[in-house]
Amino acid sequence: MPATDQKQAEPHARLDTLAEPEAIAAQSLPDAPDRLFWTRRFSLTTRILAVNVLIVGLVLGGLFFLDTYRKQLIAERFKLARSEVEIIANALAEAPSSEHAALLARIGAEQQLRLRTFDALGELQTDSFVVGEPSFTFADPDHETWVQDFARWLDKVVDFLVGAPPVTPYEPANDIGPATKSQWPEVFVAEQAGQGAVKLRYAPDRTPVITAAAPYGPQGETLLTMRNAVDITQSVRSARQTLLILLTLGIIFSIQLSLFLARTIVQPIKLLSRAAARVRLGRDREVVVPRLPERGDEIGMLARALSDMTGALRERIDAGEAFAADVSHELKNPLASLRTALDTLETVDDPDLKRQLVDIAKADVRRLDRLITEIAEATRVDAELSRTTFTPVDLFALAEGVIGGRTMAARIGEERDLTFEVEGAPTSATMVMGDAARLERVLENLVDNAAGFSPHGGRIAVGFEDLGERVEMTVTDDGPGIPEEERDKVFERFHSVRPEAAFGSHSGLGLAIARSIMAAHDGTLTVRDRADGKSGAVMVVTLPSLEPES
Repeated sequence: MPATDQKQAEPHARLDTLAEPEAIAAQSLPDAPDRLFWTRRFSLTTRILAVNVLIVGLVLGGLFFLDTYRKQLIAERFKLARSEVEIIANALAEAPSSEHAALLARIGAEQQLRLRTFDALGELQTDSFVVGEPSFTFADPDHETWVQDFARWLDKVVDFLVGAPPVTPYEPANDIGPATKSQWPEVFVAEQAGQGAVKLRYAPDRTPVITAAAPYGPQGETLLTMRNAVDITQSVRSARQTLLILLTLGIIFSIQLSLFLARTIVQPIKLLSRAAARVRLGRDREVVVPRLPERGDEIGMLARALSDMTGALRERIDAGEAFAADVSHELKNPLASLRTALDTLETVDDPDLKRQLVDIAKADVRRLDRLITEIAEATRVDAELSRTTFTPVDLFALAEGVIGGRTMAARIGEERDLTFEVEGAPTSATMVMGDAARLERVLENLVDNAAGFSPHGGRIAVGFEDLGERVEMTVTDDGPGIPEEERDKVFERFHSVRPEAAFGSHSGLGLAIARSIMAAHDGTLTVRDRADGKSGAVMVVTLPSLEPES
């Protein structure tokens, strides 16, 4: 197995330990999922965030709304309590002392208040609950249902979540025995300020107790009012009940949205995973990975990427199989010729014939060596280019180096009687980004190809043209040219339009390797006729030009 195939097989082997692809692949592929609403307009990230934020937003928004609502109710009751205590204090100041007890009893019964008056020494003078009937009583938490216990626990939870300040509890012990104003700090505040003062406490059943104090009378007397505002708790709990109903509806809606997301995510992912498992196991060569063209979200992108990847994988596999078959075919011919020459050499006595057979064997060995070298180059060029860092390369200087070497070889007799030239003058327009060694290999392959097909005395010229954002490099020869119908095929592996004189001197891989290198450089390699109408071919290389530094 080639190294690249072995690397690809390793993650598949690890996947076997995490899943059971055979079981997945054994399931029949279902039909493509129905087209769903929102699959084109909104991404999965948007949908998931919307669902998660919705419930959190409802809960937090509801809690803060209820806390604001409760604060508003208490603030209004504070204003009312301050106004009430000041009005009653004024009434007491104007009424005779003998009428104070009856007045307090009547006001307490009508307004559902408890009223107390203290003298200048802080001793209790009058209590409306003593001189008259109590207008309210505190509920005993020990004798209430579990529903009320749960409501009180929920009140504490909400206060903790919204960061409500602690509230002083109302002490029932203050109602037993002699009462003094030292038990009520608001009385001292009212005396010092000379106006009404209000304070909030919680009754044992956690309902608000609003107390207000105001000074009255020339002797420093003080009035204290107390109201058990159970209606505030009832209003807040009623609103909370409404919120719970809304939250329940929101949760149901969220569940529906979650099911919708599950349908839009899980179903196509299962479809894609089954197709991918079947592709990996190779049970069906023509497995069609659904592209889900109706989806414009990330799942659709994934489906199309998997489909394209599968197609590219099939092409690579087919190309590998074809390449292996072509290699086997190309190696068989020189091996068969070499074996025939060696077998015949043992039975021939004629020196001239032996020398011819030895020359044939040497030619076959050289051909095998050339084939093996080109095959190795063709198999590793893609992997090496993927790890290469591109640097600025001057194509004109590169061409001068290659052509200079060929010219020197021709002078010392190592090259055929050919003329090699670089046309034009060096400019900044011939600068590109790339791998200098690979680009040099492209030029050498093109020059080799031109030299192999050019007649004795022929001329091979390398020229350049500035196309703006791209650079064009051409290699022109005086050979027979390439027929129109063969111009795409010459870049295929092991395909070459060879004249008889050039047979055996070309592996059929040079142009294929050159085109692969060009593709890795975002370039192109094509062939065209000569512009002057003469016999020959023009190999055309185009590459993105190097952008000048600003």
